Formats: sequence, C-alpha cells, structure tokens
Amino acid sequence: MTGSRDEPDVPEPGSSGFGGAPALSPTVGEGSVFSSSRYVARRQPTMTAADTRAPALTASAIQEMLDGLPGSAIFLVPLPGSDGGVADFRIAAASPDALDIAGRRGKELVGLSVLETYPTVLGTDLWRGYLDALENGVRHEGEPFAYEEVLAGVPRLSRFAVRAAACQGGLIVSWVRLDSGEREQRRLEVMQRLGNMGWANWDLVRNTITWSEQVYDIFARDPSLGPMTLEELPRHVLDDDLPALGTEVHLLLGDGRSIDHTFRITTPHGEVRHLRIVAEAEADAHGSPVEVHGFFQDLTTVKRTKEQLLERERTALAQQETLAAERVLATRLQHALLPLPQQSLSLAGLTVDVAYQPLQQGLNVGGDWYSAIELPDRSALLVVGDVAGHGLDAVATMAQLRFTAKGMAITGTPLATILARLNTLLWHSADRAFSTATMVMGRYEPSSGILTWVQAGHLPPLLLRDGEPRYLPSPRGVLLGATTAPHYESSAIRLLPGDHLLFFTDGLVEAPGVLLDDGLDHLARTVAGLGDASRPLDAVLEALVDPATRRDDICVLHVSV
Repeated sequence: MTGSRDEPDVPEPGSSGFGGAPALSPTVGEGSVFSSSRYVARRQPTMTAADTRAPALTASAIQEMLDGLPGSAIFLVPLPGSDGGVADFRIAAASPDALDIAGRRGKELVGLSVLETYPTVLGTDLWRGYLDALENGVRHEGEPFAYEEVLAGVPRLSRFAVRAAACQGGLIVSWVRLDSGEREQRRLEVMQRLGNMGWANWDLVRNTITWSEQVYDIFARDPSLGPMTLEELPRHVLDDDLPALGTEVHLLLGDGRSIDHTFRITTPHGEVRHLRIVAEAEADAHGSPVEVHGFFQDLTTVKRTKEQLLERERTALAQQETLAAERVLATRLQHALLPLPQQSLSLAGLTVDVAYQPLQQGLNVGGDWYSAIELPDRSALLVVGDVAGHGLDAVATMAQLRFTAKGMAITGTPLATILARLNTLLWHSADRAFSTATMVMGRYEPSSGILTWVQAGHLPPLLLRDGEPRYLPSPRGVLLGATTAPHYESSAIRLLPGDHLLFFTDGLVEAPGVLLDDGLDHLARTVAGLGDASRPLDAVLEALVDPATRRDDICVLHVSV
C-alpha cells in the first residue's frame, strides 16, 4: 500500500505505528519477521576509528548495486554516539522499488535517519538485530512481525519479513510486506504481465478513466499522457475493425450488455496489434450505465503464433500432397519399368528365377533392378544393378541404366564397353544426387556354355557346383559415376549342367551389426545346404532375410543350367 506521495503521514514519535521500520527493514523470504517484545538493555557496539571511516565501496557504488535489485532494499550507515556506540543509522542508498510505510519510494528514502523517521524502532528486536548484525557480522532474519500502522488516520494491520546483513561497514537491509492485500496486488500484477493484460475503469458520471500500468504498455502509450478517452480510441483502431467495435461499445454503453471483442490498433510506432476487450457495465437505479469495468489483453503474439501454425499446416499439407503424388508416380513408374517382382524364365537353355523385394512401397522404393532377356543372337543377358538412394530420382536413374544397357546389349556392344558408356551417362547427369550405381552383367552363349561377365563395384556372383559354393573372381571395375576415366575388364567361365549361379544385390547379405564378409559366408553356407530343394531361391530368402531387421532392397537372379 502506498500513501500520498505529496504529503506522507509519518507516525509521530511514541505512536503505536511502526513508523517505517519495514521500509528500513528489508525482506527476503516469508519466514522472517519482527517481534514487538520489550527492549532488553544490552551493550551497544563500540564505534572505532575504522568504523567511522568511509566504507570500501562508496555510497554511489552501493547505489548502483541496489539499482539492479528488485523489491525493497536499502544500505544503512551507522552513526556514532557520544559514548562511541551506534546511536542511529542513516539510509545511504535505496533500491528503486523500496517503499516505506509513509509511501516514500526509492531515492526519497536516501538521507533519512532511522530513529528520527521511525522512532518506535528503538529497542525492538529489529533494532537489536541491526546492532548484532553490525557488530558480529551475522545475518539477522526476524520472525514474522504483525504491525499496525496509521495512514491518513486509518489504522491498518500489516505483516513484514526483514533481513539485515553486514556489508562494507554498514548494513544491507531488505524487507517484504506479507499482508494479504499487498501480496494479492503483486499476484495481480504478475498475472497481468504474464497474460499481457491490464484493467481499465470508466466512470461515466464523472467522465474519468483509470488504467493499470499494463494497459499503457499494451497501447504503447506514454503514461504521462494519461488514459486514452473513448473519443480518442477510434483514431488508433484499424478502419476495417471500427464498425464492429462501435457496435460492441453501443451495446455496452447503451444497453448495459457485457462485451468480449477483438480488434486491431496501430501503435504510435506503426505496429499493428491485436487486442481483446472484455467489459461490463454497472447501472444505476434507472438502468443507465454509470461505470464500466473491464480489461484489455494484447493477443498479438497469440495471433501471430496461430498464423504461423496455420501457415506451417498449409505448407505441411502441400508437402504431403506433393509426397503422395510422388509416391503414386514412383510406384507406377517402377511397375512400368521393372518386370514382375517374382517370376521364372527360360532363356537360352537356362532357367532364371527372379525375386525382387523393395524395402518399402511407394516413394521410398529403391534403385535395385534387374534384366533377364534373350538377345537377337539367342544368347541370354543377365543384369542386376543397384542405384544409390531411394525415391523417384533413384527410380528414374535405374530406368536410364536398365534401358540403356539393354539397348546397347541388343546391338552387340561388348559388356565392358557398355559399363564405360553407362559411367559416362551418370557422370554427366544433371542431377548428381543419385549419380552412382553398382552393376553386374553377364552374357551366356548356349552353344559354348560360356558366361562372360563384368562388374562395376558390385558383389561377385556365387557359383554352386557339385555342392561346393564359391564366389567368382571379380574382373576389374569401379562403380558407375565415380570417375571420368574408369577401366572395366571382363571375365569368362564355362557353366556345366547342374550348376547354380546367383546374381544379387547387397541387401541379401547385409544385416545390422553383421560384417559384409560374414554375410557373404552365411549366404554361401545357406546355398550349399539347400541340396535338391524344389524352389532354391525361396529357401535362400527365407533363411537369410528377416523382414523385421532388413534395411535395404533385395534383388536376386537364380540361374540354373
């Protein structure tokens, strides 16, 4: 509670009021307070020459320190008496928010004497606490203290908590008022600040308006100008919002109806703010409104957040639509570009079983692919490839490689030359994000039984002959798109009746936490143990592939002679 700042009521000496001890007695926490017990005589601290010297920090330095503190805090300098003890204290510095019982605030307290301004503090537990803190360097924190002050002739009971600590030859004293009215006021101020709202009252009879401090912040208005009148308000409201606001004000002032309305204003700095007004009117005996109570709330941040969320939601929906369209397109494109995911073919005296298992359907389909066709010279072309990445770009790159390889093979181009030209195609691709790939390719001549094969950074085929598995020695070849000057070589092997040959991508042998060599060994042991299985490829997939842990696409060609 604050008194009149022009003519504060200061209790007379000897009055029952505490004079302003709380103002002098700072606080820190709700546990400390004063006691009003009788004064017990005790030895006064003796002032020495060192005590009378100026403290190490100047008063201005301590004032600068207190300027950064919230709440009520002051710095007391002891004044020596004729006997060398402490006769009084003088307030040498005060925090900006320090407030005493008489309504003096901040620097208005500086220079005041404790006993001259608050004479009833002498002999109290607070006074003894001050002396003890100064003499012994201990912190004083009194018990909760109930105190009745008299302001403007009206007694009011308040409770205080005070804390004092020695500092630089004086005392730092802080205090807080614990009575419910002030605490509720502080809570209201905190609520207004956190909710970015402030209250306003309109006395329609006296034509006066009262605003809380927060309303000035909401309107970005200089408090020295006073509250904005109802006639002035329309000049700050956006033109588009004026008619609706005018209707609401008419309902409030004309019909006495409560309103809850949002509108926009322009601040003196040109900023557009979204405000909410909630108000109700009090009427006289004739039903005419005589007073209006309400509050303004700044909803600008909330509105902007909602707009940002809506914009992000619209962006997310647009992205979802784009992704869905790409997913459908990728699936259709892959279905159009690749043969059936599982089939059995008869080519040039070979039986070729095919298994293609993408890790995911839709947009995340990968770049694994295969070709198994009979060429014009009645030889068989067998290809398995793996493009880096997933999605539409990977599928498009796969299509380039698949059809280009088939086209060049049909024209009789040597296999090593096909790889070199595919490498050039990828290296000069406009999109380098998916411009590398691995590939293994073989041509089987049924007349001689010879398989000629090449590879570009790919795993070698696995041959099973007479129950013994072995990987074919890889001819030289770097993955496609890795360099501008690659060198590819070919290798040849004669296939015999009863031979089994596996072309596969790395998804078949990769597993979390398993080395690639271990995965290749596992595949070889699995193939060797199949014996005369009716469908060897299905048995291999069942033994090696765990749908719950696999992390890549799988493409396998099983060739049997």
